[in-house]
Amino acid sequence: MRLSRRLILTSTLAAALGPFALGAFAPQARAAEPNQILNASYDIARELFDAENKQFEPAYKAKTGKDIKVNQSHAGTSKQARSIVEGLEADVVTFNQITDITFLVDKGYVAKDWQTRLPNASSPWYSFPAFLVREGNPKNVKNWDDLVRDDVKLVFPNPKTSGNARYTYLAAYAFALEKFNGDVAQADAFAKKLLSNVVVFDTGGRGSTTTFVEREQGDVLITFEAEVIGVKDAYKDRNFQVVVPEVSLLAEFPVAVVDKVVDKRGSRQVATDYLTYLYSPEGQKIAAELNNRVVDPKVSEEFKAKFAPVRLVKVEDVFGGWANAQKTHFASGGKLDELFVAQ
Repeated sequence: MRLSRRLILTSTLAAALGPFALGAFAPQARAAEPNQILNASYDIARELFDAENKQFEPAYKAKTGKDIKVNQSHAGTSKQARSIVEGLEADVVTFNQITDITFLVDKGYVAKDWQTRLPNASSPWYSFPAFLVREGNPKNVKNWDDLVRDDVKLVFPNPKTSGNARYTYLAAYAFALEKFNGDVAQADAFAKKLLSNVVVFDTGGRGSTTTFVEREQGDVLITFEAEVIGVKDAYKDRNFQVVVPEVSLLAEFPVAVVDKVVDKRGSRQVATDYLTYLYSPEGQKIAAELNNRVVDPKVSEEFKAKFAPVRLVKVEDVFGGWANAQKTHFASGGKLDELFVAQ
């Protein structure tokens, strides 16, 4: 999926973002900085950050007179976090799940106050699990209920390796809890059936997209809305259809400077400037054009017609927060392990 676009950077950046804006760059303070940084990101964000980087790099050059290259690394975010601890020198992380940054906090790579450093708890945009179905929606899939029918086969990544898939699993589980008035046994059965209907568990979101689109397996691809819309637009000849369920789970995309790495490399300021750029009107517009729902009110309003209505529930409200969800569902021996048994 390659979507070209030309965006004009304006001077509104500095006014909008204050001291971390591009207008606040001080060239004389940057002599020791490296001319490259690495962004370790989630599996399906390649096109998004390719577009962000293509605008950030010349803007940085224009303001500082210095070149910068933002390199990218993409995989499941749990894998990315482990790779950083094992030696991957990522200056910033742009993940799709808070727990993977918490892992880096616990390992001493990211500061404990990371969520207070940028607006909206350091999450510049959001999405949620949605469905992509084949031409004509032959299985008449409309909501989560339809995904547990015997005649419907699913494609989404393995929740053990993919933050994307953990959102899908929890979104389905939250729907079931609501449907069955909090009956955990029935929610368990619902989630177990959902898992049993998956034809391929890839390790990451982009792998699942390839399985559904190129290998033509499954009736429904479940992934973030941004990816669902992007695939539909990129494969117009396939006439895929986007199905937004009536309720889904809010998926935030947390970002953070990797303190241990930037202090070693002397890249803290440019890494901070890069993440701050994602909140600028220009950075937000790029994200919205690539089908993410953004936090800037003006940009959000500009793209409002692009997105279908949906009621979003939060991990905090349904599962008591990510730490509790991790312990209950995704830890070794947790509910996910139980529900995978005997498939």
